[in-house]
Amino acid sequence: MRTTIATAATVIGLFATGTATAQCDTIADLCAKHITASYIPDGQFYRALLQGDELAEFSLTLFGGTTYRVAACSGLADGNLVFSVFDQERNLLFTNKEHANSPYWDLVVANTLDVTIEAQLDPSKLGSGCAVMLIGFKQ
Repeated sequence: MRTTIATAATVIGLFATGTATAQCDTIADLCAKHITASYIPDGQFYRALLQGDELAEFSLTLFGGTTYRVAACSGLADGNLVFSVFDQERNLLFTNKEHANSPYWDLVVANTLDVTIEAQLDPSKLGSGCAVMLIGFKQ
């Protein structure tokens, strides 16, 4: 009996992982529309599977003299993901929560800095559980 349970759990786990990956791919494709032709994608897909009030953190370096576009999506409609940008001292530099959960925002960076971007599902909106962030920089 244990073999059957372990095998069933493995099959269910593989199916759920495959479904989540496909769902995140769809969300990434929808989110990519916010990285317009005037921005060059950084080539990274920042993804996390979130439940409830879980928080995803993404660390990156933003280079001075550059304008970045951060696009953040979850689900099939815009505005389901709250994202915030913090500097190394945890000072809040930006949050889309103050802008009706805008699905993207342009950040103008004067000096090079390391940042942490936190993302979480908006509990008042339907979200898929898959958080996707894309970043591009101005040409």
